[in-house]
Amino acid sequence: MDRVLHTFAVCAYGDSPYLEQCVRSLTRQTVRSEIIICTATPSDYICRIAEKYGICLYVRDGEPGICEDWQYAWEKSGGLLVTIAHQDDIYRRTYTEELIRAYGKYPDLSLFASDYMTIKMKNGKAVDDTFNTVWLVKKILRLPLRLQLISDRTWLKLSGLVFGNSICCPTCTYNKALIGDREMFPSEMKFALDWDNLVDLASAAGRFVITEKPLLAYRVHDGAATFRSIQDDGRNREEEAMFRKLWPESIADLLMKLYKKAGNEYR
Repeated sequence: MDRVLHTFAVCAYGDSPYLEQCVRSLTRQTVRSEIIICTATPSDYICRIAEKYGICLYVRDGEPGICEDWQYAWEKSGGLLVTIAHQDDIYRRTYTEELIRAYGKYPDLSLFASDYMTIKMKNGKAVDDTFNTVWLVKKILRLPLRLQLISDRTWLKLSGLVFGNSICCPTCTYNKALIGDREMFPSEMKFALDWDNLVDLASAAGRFVITEKPLLAYRVHDGAATFRSIQDDGRNREEEAMFRKLWPESIADLLMKLYKKAGNEYR
């Protein structure tokens, strides 16, 4: 039996009011994919959504945690290519189509990612906030990654990560056929987990393929993990650790000051 080409693995936590919008966006893709929901917090709400859309639901034993939840979703995904979908976000109808096109051109890709739009929730309403400082800085930092013919070189892949994580995590698809079934998210970090993982992935075989088409609507709201991590300073501590991993102390301190300003922009 041929293996599934692509899987959207939705990590569901709690009863997010945005989960169904995310799932619906995946079912409306112009190219069909396997879709699964994985959770460590099962509920009637999550079960109803899975049943409504005919999606397999996998329940992980143990306490919820980003690293553990992502790893479980990775293991349950049957596709050669795996997207760990975030429950609050909305995927553009052509996401899978663009992914498959990129994979056809560069079958050695280890990572596919895209630009994104930002939606901020204000008084219960979604407001377009795409053109903000954080978005612009990330777009600039990704400039070297546009050189796709040489984007299999470690130094080039790292160039988009050494000044901060320029890649929007929920836009990422990983090549499971290339990476294998090893532990995909071994980082001990909670909030900079995606950045730490990308740095490790950049040092391994494979090409980073980034499209600047905005293929995802990234939702910012008070209940989001990113917002909570900024509020309790957890993200700052882990990002400082990442800069110290990549740079000498003096440069790491300077970059961290700039990153804290970015946190204020997020607020």
